[in-house]
Amino acid sequence: MNTVANLDLTRFMGDWHVLADIETPFDRNAVEPLETYKLAPGGVVETTYSYREGSPEGPLRERNLKAFISAESPAIWGMQIFWPVKAEYRVVYLDAAYQTTIIGRTKRDFVWVMARTPAIDPETFATLMKTVQTLGYDLSQLRIHEPMRSLQAQAAEAIINRNDR
Repeated sequence: MNTVANLDLTRFMGDWHVLADIETPFDRNAVEPLETYKLAPGGVVETTYSYREGSPEGPLRERNLKAFISAESPAIWGMQIFWPVKAEYRVVYLDAAYQTTIIGRTKRDFVWVMARTPAIDPETFATLMKTVQTLGYDLSQLRIHEPMRSLQAQAAEAIINRNDR
């Protein structure tokens, strides 16, 4: 699975809202997930994964992780879920403005579609989903998070209403 050719780590740092993903054993009840990256010395990315548990009103949960940047490419990280395990984490898509990204794994067991904002326009989201599919993922395994799910439903309804005219 190829990664992006040139990743400016400094520019990539910050907040990334998870719009869609394949859930892991650690985030099954995650609602409104957010990943925050901070570049630390020694090729380490301090990562905070925060979410509401079970519902938008649920308690705020946080996991603090560390990612180790590969010498091979800044777009390949070893995400340390717990010591000593480092899970593969590959930046496989990133738009030129650093506003949307897809993180994948060569096993194609997990994927994260993220954006700088909690939602993006449905057309851009659909293009990202096509990219995920092209990477070899089964789209039926993805969960789409709010508010993206609501926007998709509204867009579909608008198309249906337009076609009924």
